[in-house]
Amino acid sequence: MKRSTCVYLQQDSFWLMLFRNKKQDDVNQGKWIGVGGKAEGNETYEACALREVKEETGLDVFDLTFRGFVDFHYDIKEPERIAIYTGTRFSGSLQETREGELAWIAEKDILSLPLWEGDRIFLKRLLNHEEAVFHLVLHYNNNDELLSVSEGETV
Repeated sequence: MKRSTCVYLQQDSFWLMLFRNKKQDDVNQGKWIGVGGKAEGNETYEACALREVKEETGLDVFDLTFRGFVDFHYDIKEPERIAIYTGTRFSGSLQETREGELAWIAEKDILSLPLWEGDRIFLKRLLNHEEAVFHLVLHYNNNDELLSVSEGETV
């Protein structure tokens, strides 16, 4: 199973989001997502999240908070587990990224963006500031259509 991270930095009522529009053959092309990426070797999820935020944004996060796991299952692609984090304390200067366009989006506008259907499910939990750690299992077909959603075992 592939291991990745996704981090949503929050400042006041705005979230840092990444619009994926720069890379060729990007599975996330045309979607808004948090920042993050694949874990390298034996790298922990937390170390991966901190490294990816720094690489993609230029920011250092000081209060990374684990929010849950989302497992993605597909018809023919390798499954992937993504650890979801939030953060509100960070420093540095926001930089351009080769992944897409970074933008601070108002909380109230996030669900109106082009998002993965599965992301909408866990983003509603984050936007509602639910404290519980979650574990979602999402099943997609080869056309990236969400087929089913279930709750995983408690993390």
